[in-house]
Amino acid sequence: MKHWHIEQVRWDAFDPARLDPEIIPLVKAAAMVERNGDDYALYLQSVFHDDPDFHKAAGHWAVEEVQHGDALGKWAMLADPSWDFEQAFARYRAGYKIDVKADASIRGSRTGELIARCMVETGTSSYYTALAEATEEPVLKEVCRLIAADEYRHFKLFYDHMKRYLAREKLSFPKRLRVAAGRIGESEDDELAFAFHCGNEDIGTPYDHDRCIAGYMGRAMHYYRFRHIERGMGMVFKSVGLNPRGRLSALAARGAWRLLTWRRNRYAALLARKPLAPAASQPVAA
Repeated sequence: MKHWHIEQVRWDAFDPARLDPEIIPLVKAAAMVERNGDDYALYLQSVFHDDPDFHKAAGHWAVEEVQHGDALGKWAMLADPSWDFEQAFARYRAGYKIDVKADASIRGSRTGELIARCMVETGTSSYYTALAEATEEPVLKEVCRLIAADEYRHFKLFYDHMKRYLAREKLSFPKRLRVAAGRIGESEDDELAFAFHCGNEDIGTPYDHDRCIAGYMGRAMHYYRFRHIERGMGMVFKSVGLNPRGRLSALAARGAWRLLTWRRNRYAALLARKPLAPAASQPVAA
């Protein structure tokens, strides 16, 4: 059951004078990734085909993910009235495919699959919290806060099911850690980069992964603060079975913050060499 409905958002409070033009391309990309949640649910339901409880939970999860995409897409069209969310999403879905009929997890086990989902929810809850705190536009602030709260609940959903499967499969700590680290590293794959391309570049512009991931990450990392990384690291530690508030977690958070700062600068330099390709539409002037 949804915890909120898109009609409850105060859309009439939208204030173009408070737009940050650097956030708009990020919201366009995020809208498509979130909207694609129904395909991810089909994949999960196929992997967990004989688990009716999780099968049902994945369906409820997808309903909320799709609403996230619809809400972000609606906001992006307010910020840029010439942008067509449905058209951009159709382009994204045609070019980015998920194996919705997989008979086994790509993570090697069901425990591993659920740990990977915990990593995704950790990242999204932190990300939307960061955007909510950074933006001055009231509607986007409201939408991001609502989504961040959902993503934290989704983390708990997958974490609870992960513990159930861990008791059965006895996945070793090194394997759990490897799955978590691997899924975090996938944040730079084609899922986000291609979404950025479809949302922000003209249909005639060839897709370039390096340019698009720099366009996305170079902007997104700008909005993080150490507190977001610290909280996220605690969630990562909890997922793999470590103390989420211990000294090791604090050290890891500081290391992750230094890495993020280095990557942000690297992406900024790359973006300067490979600027955003011509867009199909331009945002409203503040």
